[in-house]
Amino acid sequence: MVSKRHTRVSKFLSLILRHQPELVNLSLDEAGWVNVSQLLEGCRKAGVKITLEELKEIVRTNDKRRFSFTRDFKYIRANQGHSVEVQLGLQPTSPPITLFHGTAKHFLPSIFKEGLLKKKRHHVHLSDRRSAAVEVGKRHGFPIVLQIDAGKMEREGVDFYRTENGVWLVDHVPPKYICFPTDLTE
Repeated sequence: MVSKRHTRVSKFLSLILRHQPELVNLSLDEAGWVNVSQLLEGCRKAGVKITLEELKEIVRTNDKRRFSFTRDFKYIRANQGHSVEVQLGLQPTSPPITLFHGTAKHFLPSIFKEGLLKKKRHHVHLSDRRSAAVEVGKRHGFPIVLQIDAGKMEREGVDFYRTENGVWLVDHVPPKYICFPTDLTE
């Protein structure tokens, strides 16, 4: 079982490595990497003391595998979800025929109209597992799982990318590729 501290530190790391590295006086390189020693020192100065061993444990046990180290453990980055500009170096990859996206009922009117938009992120996040989409949807209330015709999107020229932790990324999912559930009762 993951401790409350690990959860808090993981959320703090997500904030730093995805959105606001300047909070601990850091800059991400163009691929999103940051020096581990500098990260730990910046966190310490910000009042969040993390040891290297604790950091390794958080990365190893994070259920969504949000972070990656270089092989020598000198650098760390978030695998996806950045609002700051980074180039993750991902190559277009053929997706499964069907992918899933978890959301909440109150987002459906805009999704019907505009599809899935990346908003402040660099990509729309999709999963090849329905169960993962359910978990994402639960963060917003009663989960709604949308089925995405990724095979058709790819045939029509849309590029997909797969992160190190298995999240599928795409720039936009227009409504015509989304299978909306017919029963939306809670």
